[in-house]
Amino acid sequence: MLGHIIDAERVFGYRAFRIGRGDETPLAGFDENTYVARSAYDGIPLKELAEEFALVRGGNLATLRRLDGRHAALTGTANGAKVSVRALAYIMAGHVRHHVKGLRENYGVA
Repeated sequence: MLGHIIDAERVFGYRAFRIGRGDETPLAGFDENTYVARSAYDGIPLKELAEEFALVRGGNLATLRRLDGRHAALTGTANGAKVSVRALAYIMAGHVRHHVKGLRENYGVA
């Protein structure tokens, strides 16, 4: 699951970066199941995956911090839907929360 979270974080961050820079090119969707199936995540120690997530999230946060309100409100098209940079920031946070909640509720992970 952490590998999926890392992949999605990268994609959402890339979308936020492009849209925040005023790129109006529609951005394609991605098949998260295919991404994970073609990854090597199952052979990577959890500690390394956690470190990788921290690096990807840190890069995305650095990019988002440098956007002013005008840029955060910019919108573009991703996966066929209109989305703002601000919404993508919330999507990144919510995606992680969604999976953490699932781990707690379904598997008792604290």
